[in-house]
Amino acid sequence: MHRRNFLSLSAGLTVFSLASRAFGATPYTAGAAEAAMDAGRTVLLDFWASWCSTCAAQERVLAALKAENPAYEQNIAFFIVDWDEHGNGALSKALKIPRRSTLVALKGRQELGRIVAGTSKADIKALLDKAMASA
Repeated sequence: MHRRNFLSLSAGLTVFSLASRAFGATPYTAGAAEAAMDAGRTVLLDFWASWCSTCAAQERVLAALKAENPAYEQNIAFFIVDWDEHGNGALSKALKIPRRSTLVALKGRQELGRIVAGTSKADIKALLDKAMASA
């Protein structure tokens, strides 16, 4: 593959990844997820990075599961937390997030479960189902 084609393809995939990542989830800003948690909502925090291949795999699984079961988006507040921007922030530190590609489900401030660097559809579905059960 020619370098120019490779760079064009890479740039296109990055833009697609960022656009698709934001679909159905709220980009995290300080206080937004915390307000939802303090209101007692069920929340899924997706700690990701645009350059992370594991994060991209998790995103594909989440998108497929949301398409299969629209109730997930109706009952769970999804937040994407940019690891490059918030990886050392208060939320990451409070939840002891070890790395990007971490999914955490919470009911209010109580953690229901987490997946670190896992991409199994069955595991992610189980986490979403557990979150749904608490909603």
